[in-house]
Amino acid sequence: MTTSASTAPAPTPAPLPYATLLAFTRYVDRTGPAKATFVGGLRKQRTSRSGFNPHGQLVKALKADIAFRTGGRHLSEIAGTVKPRWRPLYEALVPGAVSYLHSLGDLSAVQLAQTHDALGMIGDLPVKINPHLGLRYDDGRREAVRLHFDEQPPSQEALLATLHLMGRQMAQVLPGAEPVLVDVRRGLVHRPDSAVRGDQVERWLAGEAAAFTAIWSTAA
Repeated sequence: MTTSASTAPAPTPAPLPYATLLAFTRYVDRTGPAKATFVGGLRKQRTSRSGFNPHGQLVKALKADIAFRTGGRHLSEIAGTVKPRWRPLYEALVPGAVSYLHSLGDLSAVQLAQTHDALGMIGDLPVKINPHLGLRYDDGRREAVRLHFDEQPPSQEALLATLHLMGRQMAQVLPGAEPVLVDVRRGLVHRPDSAVRGDQVERWLAGEAAAFTAIWSTAA
């Protein structure tokens, strides 16, 4: 009687370094050991394929109010339709979102524009650039908009990284558009500062990306 040799399962290959725009900007906002802890958590999340976006319905409501020119009706109603666990979050976000909607002015002169996700390389690190919505104004202006939902306002580092990375991929995201970051809770709109030197930001981000990749490769 013969027995077949048992074959050990092949080890699961380690996930390659990768970050979304949100993850990378949160990473550059951290210092010291917090960076390593954050990247280790991202890698584990990537391996387990876990993750959930609790803000999706708010984005849909904002888009509906822009598309149908309803002045905030969809946003005002959304907190009452989400699951109870998310209601406090939406109640905190809706007033600022409505304020941002009103800042767009006459909605008859604003239309939603189709945006596309893009993959930008910062050194060896791929970063997914994914705006929440695009806008096209009757005067020809275009905007690719990222929404910031956190309790704390975006730091200067997060602003620089977000606007720069969106801008460098704009030919794929929404040609001719200006990158915009909206601090939803406060209803504030941030645009690129013309005084900021892009080459300096690029060098800074390249260093951050190299450190991110090194931490990812050594994370347990």
